[in-house]
Amino acid sequence: MTIRTALTALLAVPLLAITACGNDTDTPDSTTTEHGGTAEHAAATQTTDADWAPVAEILGRSGKFDKTNTVYRVGLPRTDLSVQVRDVTINPGLSLGGYAAFTKYGDQAMLMGDLVVTEAELPAVTDALQAGGLAQTAVHKHLPQHEPPIWWTHIHGMGDPAKLAQTIKAALDKTGIRPPTPASGEQPPLDLDTAGIDTALGRKGTSEGGVYKYGIARAETVTDGTHTLPAALGLTTAINFQPVGGGRAAINGDFAMIESEIQPVVQALRSAGIEVVEIHNHGLDDNPRLFYMHFWAVDDAVRLSKALRTALDATNLQK
Repeated sequence: MTIRTALTALLAVPLLAITACGNDTDTPDSTTTEHGGTAEHAAATQTTDADWAPVAEILGRSGKFDKTNTVYRVGLPRTDLSVQVRDVTINPGLSLGGYAAFTKYGDQAMLMGDLVVTEAELPAVTDALQAGGLAQTAVHKHLPQHEPPIWWTHIHGMGDPAKLAQTIKAALDKTGIRPPTPASGEQPPLDLDTAGIDTALGRKGTSEGGVYKYGIARAETVTDGTHTLPAALGLTTAINFQPVGGGRAAINGDFAMIESEIQPVVQALRSAGIEVVEIHNHGLDDNPRLFYMHFWAVDDAVRLSKALRTALDATNLQK
């Protein structure tokens, strides 16, 4: 079976819907729906490392909390791969940073994540996810033509955190993802005008592993069924800069948009020659319905930042 045939079969079958009833210990938020009404949605609860100890043990790696201590995110980067886009060798921090993010609603855990897999690995990873009851909510590309062929699959699940982690581990065992290595305390210098990039984008970025990056949450509350979703689950616009010399950068990431914002963002990117790689969804029943647009370009970093700022301003993001 070719990979194209396998993907066609996968996307033609209704995805497994995983839902959970509200728990008495959940704290509801009253939120406004897209039609102007109100609905009760359970808010994510704050947690500690102890709550996720079984997850860390099963996955063989620990995670990090977001600023609110409601999302526990485990990084799953593809440091084992050497991926080439034209004449650029991709830093894993630019495009290859898979993850599994967990949050709790009472005694139930929600999982959202993105696994980076080779074309050869994808069928076995799909089988492992489906066998464990995790939904695949997207299978797509983040990069233009590249070698080796890589796919990104978004995942979603609800239930006991240890069981969710066991399914992720089964999927990881079908890949070449390496065990984590201790992070260096020092960040490598960046051959980029980071102050100029910050000024152009109107925000402060962070340096991580040789990549300058931004994660920007949407301004409105996003819900999924009966739950309010923290932005750190992956509901953000991500912009990454990888220096390639002479103040130039390869840029990659994705814009989180509602339907009416898609065309203005496309127009802003294309006005500067930035390629639109993919437009797709990460979730199945989020509200408002979010679309994600991946992009690519190599050029002067500050020049690219000015075009990206126009695209950012066309979306409803936190200031």
